[in-house]
Amino acid sequence: MASDATAAIPAGGAIQGFLRRVIDLRPGEARALAWSWLYVFALFLAYYVLRPIRDELGVAGGVRNLPWLFTGTLLAMLAVNPLFAYAVRRWPRETFIAIAYRFFMLNLLIFMLLLMVATPEQHVWIGRAFFIWTSVFNLFVVSVFWSFIVDVFDAEQGKRLFGFLAAGATLGGIAGSAVTSGLVEHVGQNWLLLASILLLEVAVFAVRRLSRISDAFSHSVQGDDPRRPLGGGIFAGLTHTLRSPYLLGIAAFILLYSITSTVLYFQQASIAEANFPTRAARTAFFANIDFWVNTLTLGLQLFLTGRLTAWLGVAVMLAILPALSVFGFAALSTWPTVAVFVVVQVARRVSNFALARPTREVLFTAVPREDRYKAKNFIDTVVYRGGDQVAAWSYAGLIALGLSLSGIAAATVPICIAWAALSLWLGWRQQRMERDAA
Repeated sequence: MASDATAAIPAGGAIQGFLRRVIDLRPGEARALAWSWLYVFALFLAYYVLRPIRDELGVAGGVRNLPWLFTGTLLAMLAVNPLFAYAVRRWPRETFIAIAYRFFMLNLLIFMLLLMVATPEQHVWIGRAFFIWTSVFNLFVVSVFWSFIVDVFDAEQGKRLFGFLAAGATLGGIAGSAVTSGLVEHVGQNWLLLASILLLEVAVFAVRRLSRISDAFSHSVQGDDPRRPLGGGIFAGLTHTLRSPYLLGIAAFILLYSITSTVLYFQQASIAEANFPTRAARTAFFANIDFWVNTLTLGLQLFLTGRLTAWLGVAVMLAILPALSVFGFAALSTWPTVAVFVVVQVARRVSNFALARPTREVLFTAVPREDRYKAKNFIDTVVYRGGDQVAAWSYAGLIALGLSLSGIAAATVPICIAWAALSLWLGWRQQRMERDAA
């Protein structure tokens, strides 16, 4: 990194001292970390403004229709993934990221106009389309962020700094949830969509600045020039994943996480439909859940994630989330109450955001640059939504067969046990690959 990068934080200043104590900031990392933090903060602020609106529109169409919405999301992912791979193949990373984000900004503008003029009957169908679109948007733009970040920082830096970047995502989530919860009844959904458009443009600006800073980094993988297009095939994400046991393991980790998360999401939707009769009340309910999850997550990310990764290692950090899920679903199978559900949901999401997610991104620092974008995007989008698809229709089928919520929770426990074993193997494999590279 450039030697003058610490100029962003005055020498001996309070901010520099705080960051060095919290995340072990090293010389030359300050500017890159600052722009990365702004990037993720703007991105998650934009998404968490949209998330409660998406959830409310999805519930408004009926919980029974959610499996079809997940099917539509998977089909949209399958269509978008080759287009992204083509952009990666043709343009440098700064260019294709800007194109992708501005494409989503245009989509948001179209939705805003449609919702302004729609009749109540049309509003239901537009809401379903928006649910699918937001689900694609969420995974896609976040996957692109982490692809870029693991292309900027190496594995050693990732273990120290990714927790702090995850804290930026959490703060964005807190701010977005608070904005939507506090303003949706006063300004309406359409003005919140406009705010998300502006925030995405802030993210594009941060990408441009961070890309220029990272040109001076000295750890380019295998001599790759980050300013040039990656080349390769548009289906390389799929083929490389299938050929690599390591990438297949990461894909399986994402698949199992997605399946268990979707089970809880359906239960959350049922609770909201049964207990909150109005659209504004449901939107505020979803926003408040997001707010408290992100608030609890923030302290862990700021003060513990980096240190825990150094003390426990990648394998144990990855295994914490599935281990908590084992106990959580076992508790739900015994006490299927609203209170227990809320505790399980909050514990899972906090452990994912604070521990599993930043640690999971370290796994991709051990693969070539092409796989950091193409294979990672395929895994984060298509595989993730494939897990949604499996869980959504399985959940609907089990309900149709008369299985209760506690029975579905009990059936999920063995899945979480297998997930924990896979996490330990992935952590061990990443450490071995890191040693071999060194």
